[in-house]
Amino acid sequence: PNEFTFATVLTSCSGPQSIHQVKQVHSLVAKTNFESHMFVGSSLLDMYAKAGNIQEARRVFDMLPERDTVSCTAIISGYAQLGLDDEALDLFRQLYSAGMQCNYVTFTTLLTSLSGLASLDYGKQVHGLILRKELPFFVVLQNSLIDMYSKCGKLLYSRRVFDHMPQRSTISWNAMLMGYGRHGIGHEVVQLFRTMTEEVKPDSVTLLAVLSGCSHGGLVDEGLDIFDLIVKEQNAVLSIGHYGCVIDLLGRSGRLQKALDLIQDMPFEPTPAIWGSLLGACRVHVNVSVGEVVAQKLLDMEPGNAGNYVILSNIYAAAGMWKDVFRVRNLMLEKTVTKEPGQSWIILDKVIHTFRSSDRFHPRKKDIDAKIKEIYVDIKAAGFVPNLSCVLHDVDDEQKERMLLGHSEKLAVTFGLMNTPPGLTIRVMKNLRICVDCHNFAKFVSKIYGREISLRDKNRFHLLTDGACTCGDYW
Repeated sequence: PNEFTFATVLTSCSGPQSIHQVKQVHSLVAKTNFESHMFVGSSLLDMYAKAGNIQEARRVFDMLPERDTVSCTAIISGYAQLGLDDEALDLFRQLYSAGMQCNYVTFTTLLTSLSGLASLDYGKQVHGLILRKELPFFVVLQNSLIDMYSKCGKLLYSRRVFDHMPQRSTISWNAMLMGYGRHGIGHEVVQLFRTMTEEVKPDSVTLLAVLSGCSHGGLVDEGLDIFDLIVKEQNAVLSIGHYGCVIDLLGRSGRLQKALDLIQDMPFEPTPAIWGSLLGACRVHVNVSVGEVVAQKLLDMEPGNAGNYVILSNIYAAAGMWKDVFRVRNLMLEKTVTKEPGQSWIILDKVIHTFRSSDRFHPRKKDIDAKIKEIYVDIKAAGFVPNLSCVLHDVDDEQKERMLLGHSEKLAVTFGLMNTPPGLTIRVMKNLRICVDCHNFAKFVSKIYGREISLRDKNRFHLLTDGACTCGDYW
């Protein structure tokens, strides 16, 4: 075998046993002294990365005496595919500084990582670099730009790229639909979908994007109508994701029993995400009877997931059933279930500032606390009363204030308000679902101080302007 033989054989290693196949071929490659050959090395590191062994992929890459665009792109892609976005960006910086030549595949891969990081500043820099290099038009690269900008909360830029594309694939339309859906702009989802049907044929991903967008945008009847239309006329193949969106739509409209019946009748085994969606709807509509059934299913499936206990206790709290609130809290203690610590971050001047719940170690913590209290004075003057369902009922007002002041997203929003000029959007990310109180806090900050706030939590984007959010207070 020569270098072309090995490169071809390695690209054929796929499936569940691929890591064992790659290792066997790698052994022969090493014995025949082809390990450092550029073609073979690129294929070898690419296969290791696709098999999830990024450490071995990096070792092969570091051994290459010469590196071309293909090998550099392959290792960056390896990190990106595994969700190691920071590592992918750092490696790109190093290789680009060392003179790496980039092609459209390199930039497409890098934009995937920047989407995961939601780094708008770096995304704009990469876009500028793409324009300066005057690369030929590639649909896949433009699609990545649309996705990156939407995940960075800049839909205006996504739409600008979309509108200037000389040709668009179904994936292009789907990326734009998903972008609007993420931000809860349901009317744009419906309008864009209708335009799309005149140019290309929708697919099952389109249906998923439209249903999700209608759900996030509160367009319940429109979403159900489109679902019936596509299923009947397009003969779309339905997945559990489609059923999940319909269940979410029914839950949003308060048709909780119908949503529960659909879960029990659908041809798929319900996942925790499906049950979790319905439990969230029970919290919004304060439906204890359905909520208890759903919560029990979730607690059986995920006994260690603290979020399920918290939502159930919130349902009881909203219904004034405080004995049940304490029962659920005690059950958490008995099962030693701990809630994942909340943390939020904001990027200012290319520096990531991270805040954790009840953070005591940030160098400007005292200033932030003082500013939050000042904000609360203004908020209370406007008639806002904090929603305290996210904290225990048997603590005094002073304890409640301490707990609420320490929420990570509140710290990050306030820090952004203190350190950015008027007119600039405050962009915050959180690892968990934003709580009701912090959501209200951000709404009133946007209204009182005239600031747009983009808050990306575990589930979706919240774009808050003049006291209103694109989620319509449902998330």
